[in-house]
Amino acid sequence: MLSLLGWAGFIMGLWLSFPREFWPKLKSEPEYQHLVFGSAAVLLLLWLMQASIYDGLAVHFLAVTVLVLCHGWRIASWICLLPFLVLLVLGQVSLADGGWFALTTFVLPAMFSGLMFWFSYYYLPRHLFVYIFVAAFFAAALTMLLHMGLTSAWLFLDGRYPWHIIQDNYLLLALLISFPEALLNGMAVTLMALYRPHWLRTFYDNEYLSPER
Repeated sequence: MLSLLGWAGFIMGLWLSFPREFWPKLKSEPEYQHLVFGSAAVLLLLWLMQASIYDGLAVHFLAVTVLVLCHGWRIASWICLLPFLVLLVLGQVSLADGGWFALTTFVLPAMFSGLMFWFSYYYLPRHLFVYIFVAAFFAAALTMLLHMGLTSAWLFLDGRYPWHIIQDNYLLLALLISFPEALLNGMAVTLMALYRPHWLRTFYDNEYLSPER
């Protein structure tokens, strides 16, 4: 029953985030195709490099925040679908766990990262350092904490492990992995803002680099 709820939530999340402008742009712009499929390939590599003591309690980089800043949270959710399907085919994620894995790994984290960017854009000064440190660095750290918290709740409610096992072997690593996650996303966004700003859909030169700000 819990597995079906996970798949229902995942499908609903994809439906709500369906980007109408994505497919026409993907078909007509070869450079954008390279960016999209390159993003999916990098995500797949990061998600495959995981460490775990217990099955399901795996720690790995997400890189969802930088994907959201590059494409927006709607398109980011759909790009994550590609590496997710590969993980299903490879058997890294079981079909029963697929719905909850998708919800906790990229659907809800992408929405949260998008919300963090929205908050920084409308309520904080529009400055390059605010964009890098709030929308990228701190947002990535909080997104990782959200991911691990949601995963812990899912596995506990599913009866997979008792809470003390989850807490001692998974949740205690949350603060340790959140900093590298923040650093990875922050560095990637910094490099793109400086050298490839057109890759960042959420970055506006005239606002973040304006001398008046």
